[in-house]
Amino acid sequence: MLKSLVVLRKFLVNFGPSMRQATLILFLLILAFASAQAQKKVQLQKGAGKLIGGVRNGERIERVIDNVVFVQNTTTIYCDSAWFYRSKNMVEAFGRVRIVEGDSVTITASHLEYDGNKKQAKLRHNVVFTKLATATLYTDFLDYDRIANRAYYYNGGRLVDSINTLVSRKGYYMVPSNLAAFKKDVKVSNPDYTMTADSLQYNSKSKVIYFVSETTVNNNDSSSFVYKSGRYNTVTRTSDLKEGLAQSQRYELKGKTYDLDDTRKMYKVRGDVVMTYKDENLKIYGQSADYFRSKNIAKVYDNAYVTKVTDEGDTLFMTADTLVSIDDVDPAKRRLLAYHNVKIFKRDLQGIADSLEYRSADSTIYFYKNPVLWQEENQMTADSINVQIENNTISKIFLVANAFVISKDTLMNYNQIKGRKMTAEFGNSELKRVYVQGNGESLYFALDEKTGDLTGMNRIICSSMVIRFLQSKVNNLSFYVKPEANFIPPQELKEDDTKLNGFVWKAPLRPSKKDVVKIPNAAAEPRKRSSL
Repeated sequence: MLKSLVVLRKFLVNFGPSMRQATLILFLLILAFASAQAQKKVQLQKGAGKLIGGVRNGERIERVIDNVVFVQNTTTIYCDSAWFYRSKNMVEAFGRVRIVEGDSVTITASHLEYDGNKKQAKLRHNVVFTKLATATLYTDFLDYDRIANRAYYYNGGRLVDSINTLVSRKGYYMVPSNLAAFKKDVKVSNPDYTMTADSLQYNSKSKVIYFVSETTVNNNDSSSFVYKSGRYNTVTRTSDLKEGLAQSQRYELKGKTYDLDDTRKMYKVRGDVVMTYKDENLKIYGQSADYFRSKNIAKVYDNAYVTKVTDEGDTLFMTADTLVSIDDVDPAKRRLLAYHNVKIFKRDLQGIADSLEYRSADSTIYFYKNPVLWQEENQMTADSINVQIENNTISKIFLVANAFVISKDTLMNYNQIKGRKMTAEFGNSELKRVYVQGNGESLYFALDEKTGDLTGMNRIICSSMVIRFLQSKVNNLSFYVKPEANFIPPQELKEDDTKLNGFVWKAPLRPSKKDVVKIPNAAAEPRKRSSL
C-alpha cells in the first residue's frame, strides 16, 4: 500500500489540480474494491499448515495438513487437514474442526464444508455450537449461515444452558437475538418440570420460553399444565399465558389467561375459569381464580358458582361472592368455603346464608349466619344448619339453636314448629320426618279430610315431638313428655294466635336458578384479592 502511494504521488505531479483530484478518488476506489475482494476470499493463514498441491476428482486443488488455519473477515477456521478449493473460494476441513466467529461464537465438529462466497458452513458429526456465556448446542448436522447469523439443525439437537436442556428434531438459533426455535418432538428438561410440544421458542440469554403450540408441562409434584400460547421466565419463574389447563390427580383448572409465579407459588387465572373435582362430580365456575400452591388453597370469585351432580341426575347449584377450596392429603382437612351472599338451588331444595362450609370427608354442608332453607312448601331456619349428604343426595338436615320450620297448607295457613334443635329426615328426595328436641312448640291447622275446610287450630307445647310428612306436607304429629295441647275453633281464632314467637315468612328471599347460576359480565373488572 505504501509503494502504491509513492508511485501515485510521482504520477500526479505531471497533472493539474482537477485532474489530480479525480485520479486520486479513482485510485482510492480501486484500492477499496481490491480490499473488499480480498475480504471475500478465504485465505490460508501464513505459517499455518503445510501446503501440498494435488488433484481431486479431476480438479486442481490444494491439500493442507498440520495445524491448518483459514481466515475470512472475522471468521477463523482451525482443523487438522483440509482441501482448499482456492478458485471456488471453498474449504473442506477434517479432524478437529473449529470455527471461531468474532469473540462470541465457537463451533467444533469432525467435518466441515465452507463456502466463502455464500459464507455458509456445513458441519457434521459431533458438532458443538457455543454462544459465549449463553448456551451450547449439540448435534451431528449443523448448517451455519454467517450472513443471516443463524445456525440450523435438522436431524436432532440439544441446547443446554445453566437452567434448561431443550431437545428437538429440528431447530435454529439466531446469534444476535439469542432466540432459538425448536420443532418436532420438543422436550424441555428442568429440575422442577419437563415440557413437551410440537414447537417452542427459547431465548437463551433472558431464559424465557415462548409457547407457540400446545405445550404440556409436567411438574415433579405430579401436577401438569397444558398451554396454547404465552411465555414463561425460567429465572424469575413467572409467566403470562393464554388458554390453558392445569390438573392434578384430584382436580382440573382452566381459564383464558394465566399469570403464574412459581417462586411465590401463586397462580392467577382469569376469564371463564372452571375448576373440576374429578372424584366428586363438582365444578367451580368464575371469572377470576387465585391459587396458592404452597397452601393448596384456591379462591374463585367474580360471578362464582358451584355445580354438584347427584346420583339422581339432579344438580345442586351454589353461588357466593367468594368460593375457597382447601385441598390436603388428609381428606378430613379438605374444605369448600363460600362466604357472603350464599345462595343454593336444587330442584327440590333452595337456600340462603351469609357463609357456608362443605366438608367432603363427612359429606356435610354447614350453613352459617341467618341461614334459610326451603323444601317444597317448607321453610327451615336456625342459628346454623347442617345438611348431610349420602350417595350424592340429601339424607338429613340438622337445625341447631332456635330451630323453626314453617309449612304453608292449601288454605295459605302457616303450620309452624319451633324448638331448641331439630333433625329433618329425607327419603327419595322428599321430607319424611322432623324430630324436635327441647322447648318444642307447634301450631297446626286442622282441615276437613273431605271438604278441605278449616276445622280449627292445634297449639301444642312439649319437650319433644315428631312431625311426619306425606309428599312433603304435614301428615301427623306425635308429642312426648307432658304435652300441653289447646284446640281453637275457627270462629275463635285471632291473628295473634296464628303466629309463634319469632315467626318470619321469607319466601321473597327464596332464590331461583337464575339467581345462582351466574352469567359472565365481560365488562366487569375482576376485583382484587389479597394473598392469604
